[in-house]
Amino acid sequence: MAEKVVKVGLVGFGTVGAGVAKIILEQADAIAAKSGVRLELGCVVDLDTTTERPVKLPDGLLTDDFDKLLNDKSISIGIELVGGTGVAKDMQLKMLESGKDVVTANKALLAKHGNELYKAAAKNGKCIAFEASCAGGIPIVSAIRTGLAANNIEAMFGIVNGTCNYILSNMTTKGQEFADALKKAQELGFAEADPTLDINGGDSAHKLAILGSIAFGYEIQLDDIYVEGIEGISKDDIQYGGEMGYVLKLLAIGQREPSGKISLRVHPSFIADDISLARVNGSFNAISIFGDAVGEVLYYGRGAGMMPTASAVVADIIEVGLGNSATTFRNLKLRPREEAEKVIESIDNLVSRFYIRMMAKDESGVFAQISKVLADNDISISGMLQHEGSGPGNTVPVVITTHPNKESNVSVAVESLNKLDTVCSEPVCIRIVDIPEDKD
Repeated sequence: MAEKVVKVGLVGFGTVGAGVAKIILEQADAIAAKSGVRLELGCVVDLDTTTERPVKLPDGLLTDDFDKLLNDKSISIGIELVGGTGVAKDMQLKMLESGKDVVTANKALLAKHGNELYKAAAKNGKCIAFEASCAGGIPIVSAIRTGLAANNIEAMFGIVNGTCNYILSNMTTKGQEFADALKKAQELGFAEADPTLDINGGDSAHKLAILGSIAFGYEIQLDDIYVEGIEGISKDDIQYGGEMGYVLKLLAIGQREPSGKISLRVHPSFIADDISLARVNGSFNAISIFGDAVGEVLYYGRGAGMMPTASAVVADIIEVGLGNSATTFRNLKLRPREEAEKVIESIDNLVSRFYIRMMAKDESGVFAQISKVLADNDISISGMLQHEGSGPGNTVPVVITTHPNKESNVSVAVESLNKLDTVCSEPVCIRIVDIPEDKD
């Protein structure tokens, strides 16, 4: 059978763009042998046409003229790797309008404007493929859309930001403070010079917005997601949680609640130290998905970096070239915002267990006061930890874990604890997430 030649235009020749070009130029024969699709680079567009990259392009491919891509009718796929939500959006719209399918790794753009872009693609009879937007080299988008299509997704728990996972892993295994772990992550290239979007949970929220949409079938927006980052995490809490059998991870969670509504949240979470996600360390990502038919499935791998992300981009190019992405995209049926708004559960209504730590005066009657505040808010204590010895100002850390309770009740209780004269620091409150493992 004759090979199908697919010519692509690449916009953005940065780290990932260089990886994509490298794979296409060096692996064209192997890809053609496996898939029947021969990929060719029609042009590479970037404002910087002089800086050396780790891949050498044939003469004449690199240009700063985006119109060269748009006007070349032989190019059927446009790859957007510019990033951001302004220029990149305009570029995607123009590529769709010029009759080209789009492949992108731009999670921020899809999280904020995905619904608009999907409609523009449908209007122009084109598709958008976005495997690389959510977890680097892990094929999580195709897993949800095709591999798990027979299932109603009940829940997903994801470690989807390698920067945060690296930081928390180092704080756990090496006892580093947050600032020291972040600095090390930056030195090794796991964190950006400005890591704000990673550590404040924003990057994870972008990915959850995309995955939540396709998993639950609604037009999800960022405003639907409760977001809390790891900036305030102390190595002391990681240590105390560890002594009680927990590991701390930043989780992106999408879950069908008993009320029938859907909760979407990103926040630090204590999880049992003997489950699979607790053993995901360093910059690796993992997503645990629960389907009503399949049970639990776990996807694990590198969630960022030049070649893992480029791998996902090229996989999408092949799928578009084969025509598979067009079929899948046409059948991406997302219920509209007016329906989604009715089914998103507020964080205040969620029920969870909690870890609460406070520095309290080392004197009699203190625990009775703390217990009364919790009891007044119908909060039952499931565990307690207190080390001997006094800290600054004759204080000691008091750590409490609770039985399941409503978020709003715990919030009121924490505010009340903070007002006690015997509590000398603002209480730290971290959710304990019980992830059921699917065991024989």
